[in-house]
Amino acid sequence: MGKAHAWRAWTLKRVCGFESRPLRMEIKKPPVVVILGHIDSGKTSLLNAIRKFQFTEGKPGGLITQHIGAYEVERGGKKITFIDTPGHEAFSQMRARGAKVADIAVLVLDGKKGVEAQTKEAISIIKEAKIPLICALNKADLPDIDPEKAKRELAKEGILVEEMGGKVPFILTSAKTGKGIEELLDLILLLAEIENLKADLGKPAQGVIIESFVDPKKGPKATAILEQGKLKTGQIVATPSAFGKIRLIENFKGEKIEEAMPAQPAILYGFEECPMIGEEFIVFSNLEEAKSYVKKKKEKEIKPLSVLPEQKVLNLVLKTDCSGSIEPIEEILSKIPQEKVVLKIVKAEPGQINENDIKLAKTSKALILGFRVKMTPGAKILAEREKIKVFIFDVIYDLIEGVRKLIQMVLEPEIKRVDLGKLKVLVVFFTKKTRQIIGARVIEGEVKKGTKIEVFRGGEKIGQGSILNLQKNKRDIERAGKGEEVGILYEGDRKIEIDDILLVYKEEKEKIEI
Repeated sequence: MGKAHAWRAWTLKRVCGFESRPLRMEIKKPPVVVILGHIDSGKTSLLNAIRKFQFTEGKPGGLITQHIGAYEVERGGKKITFIDTPGHEAFSQMRARGAKVADIAVLVLDGKKGVEAQTKEAISIIKEAKIPLICALNKADLPDIDPEKAKRELAKEGILVEEMGGKVPFILTSAKTGKGIEELLDLILLLAEIENLKADLGKPAQGVIIESFVDPKKGPKATAILEQGKLKTGQIVATPSAFGKIRLIENFKGEKIEEAMPAQPAILYGFEECPMIGEEFIVFSNLEEAKSYVKKKKEKEIKPLSVLPEQKVLNLVLKTDCSGSIEPIEEILSKIPQEKVVLKIVKAEPGQINENDIKLAKTSKALILGFRVKMTPGAKILAEREKIKVFIFDVIYDLIEGVRKLIQMVLEPEIKRVDLGKLKVLVVFFTKKTRQIIGARVIEGEVKKGTKIEVFRGGEKIGQGSILNLQKNKRDIERAGKGEEVGILYEGDRKIEIDDILLVYKEEKEKIEI
């Protein structure tokens, strides 16, 4: 603070009785752009092409994006921040939060497929966020793309492109050849100019958490996009779920920086635990205030689990690669029918599976689910000793299928009766206690060795038993069909007589589909 401003603040406080407000320090804010679209439409490939166009030294790894990443590029001396959102349907909440922090949306469509299921969802997110939109028809290098079909389908969803008299820009892009990349960047900067995006550096720092992880060496870290003010090392911040003193700030390349500016992706170290995705963070003057802010919020989020007497409970400990994976996994698990088995997540957090997780699983009689994580050496030893089951998955499809199988293990199979055939008793050869040897003809269906029998006399059921052995022409057989005469070794609770009708059936354990 300069001497003149300090003197003015002191005078106002003494003469007028109030503090002066911080000076407004408005600057033009770089646009934050969210990439949205259906899975496999080429969103991440397009972002890779943008980064390759800007930075030749590297590009993000992985073919499928499973958590939000933020990257900064430069065009003509002007910066643009891109948020890459996941395409899998399980991550709808993350896509929605990606749009929340964005100033501009790029809707990516497959050149051949046009508007798909998640495209419609993305359109809804963009409309709700009320941000300007650019439509990019990707994979323009492929033959037989159909831009007109895509435009018509967009119109049905309420998106009218410029060529059809609307206001939404529509361009052809190719991540493979680089077609349309420069045009896309120019359109983004033009829209940003029209929107007149600004931020106030004089305000206390505030922004949104778009990702968080547990770094094995550095502890919890969070990727954030600043909305207002400047965030500096040493400041105390808190979200509704976590707080801490910022001890290190890195840019998206992993380089140490002293302060983060509005719209700049910043990786923050110093949180006591990982904050949740989509939460806003604000600055506090001390740790006690920040801690109190978190505590009040957390108390409101506790929800008791209601279980009916006839239901079983499958306790789960969930460990994930990042906090951004927790919510969508919990959401998709909640959609699995739970009329007979209730899924109870006793703990869900990012990070490696450790010894504390094994101890918790033992005391709560839980199974451990890991998503794109590893076990610590100590946890492996303890899990083997305590016989705790740990299941680790790298793909969300496999995780969900794995949980379905675990539910099958918990459920007792239902017994299903299958009727096989009928016999008419022709002769009784031998009777001793509960066993008989009889001769009978198959009059309907078939008869099998080892199956069960219901005995009917005069149209009424009088008893039941089982077929211990089956013979034809004095030779053991496994089955006999309609019209065949067979000898049967029967055991049951009632004696069989000539002309009785025997109903043959079997019982099967039926899998309960989840």
